Amino acid sequence: MDVTGEPGRPRSGRTGPPGAALPGLPALTTGSLARRLGVSPTTLRSWDRRYGIGPAARTGGRHRRWTAEDVAALETMCRLTASGVPPAEAARAVKERAAPAATGRPAGTAPASVGPAGARPPAHGDVRQEGRGLARAAVRLDAAAVEGRLEAAVAEYGVVTAWQEVMVPTLHAVGRRWVSAGDRYVEVEHLLSWHVSTTLRRHTPRPAVPAGAGPVLLACVPGEQHTLPLEALNAALGGLGIPARMFGAAVPAEALVAAVRRLGPAVVVLWAQARSTASLPLAEHLAGMEWGTRGARTTPLVMLGGPGWAGRPARGMLRPATLSDALDTLAARYAAGPPAGPLSRGSAPA
Repeated sequence: MDVTGEPGRPRSGRTGPPGAALPGLPALTTGSLARRLGVSPTTLRSWDRRYGIGPAARTGGRHRRWTAEDVAALETMCRLTASGVPPAEAARAVKERAAPAATGRPAGTAPASVGPAGARPPAHGDVRQEGRGLARAAVRLDAAAVEGRLEAAVAEYGVVTAWQEVMVPTLHAVGRRWVSAGDRYVEVEHLLSWHVSTTLRRHTPRPAVPAGAGPVLLACVPGEQHTLPLEALNAALGGLGIPARMFGAAVPAEALVAAVRRLGPAVVVLWAQARSTASLPLAEHLAGMEWGTRGARTTPLVMLGGPGWAGRPARGMLRPATLSDALDTLAARYAAGPPAGPLSRGSAPA
């Protein structure tokens, strides 16, 4: 993976000569494009410098102006990285789509190295060093450095890998410091959690509209306040175009029942960080809810996330070990289309 980004490096991914803009269409500034895509200007500049996914036009020396073709390329880049494809591989896919004649492949197809949109390639680079730098910035309460490192991790690795390889280990490390040092590190954990949440939401695309199968319902069980894992899953689902409804922390049982009844979700994901909050009767009740016409009744698939469910029987319910596992299951579920009748749970672990 080339991350040198030397000055004067050729921008092979551009779709036109320098200064060229599409006739009749105004070129966007970096700030305007960042707001449109829901990413930071720093991410756009990083992609331009590192991978050559830059603007076709520049004015006044190095001022960037992004054309409609540039925007289309970056929308593809955002979609791929949000689904876990490392930016270097996503950039290659974007460039090959822009130049089908040079690759011998029809426009709009991704190279085999990228794979399907939901694939999560292994992390590239020393992500442990990324985590150490993030932890040091958090301990210093350096909000700007924390934000910058989180943004860089997502830009480099994508949401899924950044969550699993950088954010989670750093949150665990800070939590261990809190346990060993008492209340000294409470403020560190709060600051880090806030910025992790901010970064995940920044990289969450607009919710998709359900087509066929109902949405994925994401909720913490009553009394549970830890929402970050669900926020990461919500961002990843958005990158795949899978419809989701995020309900957040400590959703009352009666509200969960009402939401399932109103939405008819294909999947309900329940998060429990602590054993004391993991309510198996509630999960079983939701798994048994039905809707639809007689003879074609449908029930939701229930997915249990978090350490609170450890050691609990979960007959007919799924318990993925990681965000990648959950995403694979959900992507396969939606690729199969809406069920013809009651959902089969024969493959779910007991």
